[in-house]
Amino acid sequence: MRILVVGAGEVGSSIASSLSDAHEVVVVDVDPERVESLTYSEDVLAVTGDGTDLDVLREAEVEKADVVIASTDDDETNLATCATVDTISDAFTIARVEDTNYLDTWREHHGAFGVDFMVCTDLLAAEAIVRVVGLPTARDVDPFAGGSIQMAEFEVPEDSPIAGETVAEADRFDELTFVAVIPEGADHASVPRGDTVIEGNARVVVVGRPASVREFARSIDPASAASEVEDVVIVGGSTTGQLTAESLVERGISVRIIEFDEDRARELAELLPSVTVYSHDATDPEFLSREHIKDADVVIATVGSDERSLLAALLAKREGAQRTIAVVEQARYVDLFETVGVDVAVNPRRVTAEEITRFTRERRAENVAIIEPGGAEVVEVEVDEDSVLAGRSIQDVMADLPGGVVVGAITRGGEYVTPRGSTVVEAGDHVVAFVQADALEEVTSKL
Repeated sequence: MRILVVGAGEVGSSIASSLSDAHEVVVVDVDPERVESLTYSEDVLAVTGDGTDLDVLREAEVEKADVVIASTDDDETNLATCATVDTISDAFTIARVEDTNYLDTWREHHGAFGVDFMVCTDLLAAEAIVRVVGLPTARDVDPFAGGSIQMAEFEVPEDSPIAGETVAEADRFDELTFVAVIPEGADHASVPRGDTVIEGNARVVVVGRPASVREFARSIDPASAASEVEDVVIVGGSTTGQLTAESLVERGISVRIIEFDEDRARELAELLPSVTVYSHDATDPEFLSREHIKDADVVIATVGSDERSLLAALLAKREGAQRTIAVVEQARYVDLFETVGVDVAVNPRRVTAEEITRFTRERRAENVAIIEPGGAEVVEVEVDEDSVLAGRSIQDVMADLPGGVVVGAITRGGEYVTPRGSTVVEAGDHVVAFVQADALEEVTSKL
């Protein structure tokens, strides 16, 4: 497949990196330094120029492209790019936008703006936040098989009951599979064995039925995961903050928003009548104390400034808030935020890149979640007659697959099947598997 990516910022570069191993990727960007850097770092072709310019698109051979992804930081540029491509090419077009009004228009009039598939950065970030809020102690959560299977990533505290246990000892759940362990400081996720020891501060990735994943969350940190989330404070009335609040209220969770700008606070109060909105500085310790921020189950910082989001999250933590989540605009700050005390850092651009990458994988891949660091993936495939899995037991199939693959879950006719070595996979099954980055191309083609 030939893929043309317009925009070589964080989103575009991440997409190009994820897809270049399995596809022919061409990248267009107006910044010659970005283009040069990408040419040296990734196996891609790169063209300097404006993606809305017909001559530039022709130089990038857009007529040969199967998919065009407009991923600049400007909504109008992305829409104009797709509209231009639509006039000269049959390529499938994907546009990234931040303004939800564009998304609403596109959903109401499918194909508007010459866009075949649209992703909204703020909405994706809000959805990622809500999934994490819904599973206390998790760092990342992704649904598979229509929600009947869940992948979740956890960091194991040093004082966790399972710290120091082997995977075999920690695996006390029939409908859950350990698919990866990432030791502290490691640069990639490893496939665990039964005797793999789960050290404190390691990260573990599990796949299973949502109920079993939730029980596992309780086993990691019984105190934090014992009660349901009932009270959430959102610091910053950004679009992401607003969308997060709307979604949490729909789930019956009490939400308070702290927004510094008076006009925006008034607007939010009108838009969200079920939400308590304060117009105040969320970095004021006296205000935080007076409004009992310490009683919040989760504090979410969506200020729009990384520095202020970090300050707000850390102050809330100091006041006694049980858990903090911060939206981080710069991907390079994610590890820093989590190192200094923020429980979960969500980078909207990374979430967007993952969603677009998921959509542009081979059509057989129903769903994809990217595991950082190292770029391993959890993939969902619907098994057909040509799959190496069809009609064979998992233990037999493993001989035909490279190392670094774990079958985490199976659904058959909507029913959950716990994968064991003797389990025979049937055509029509949905299989969720962990695949290390260096095995992705081979495994995707065989599954």
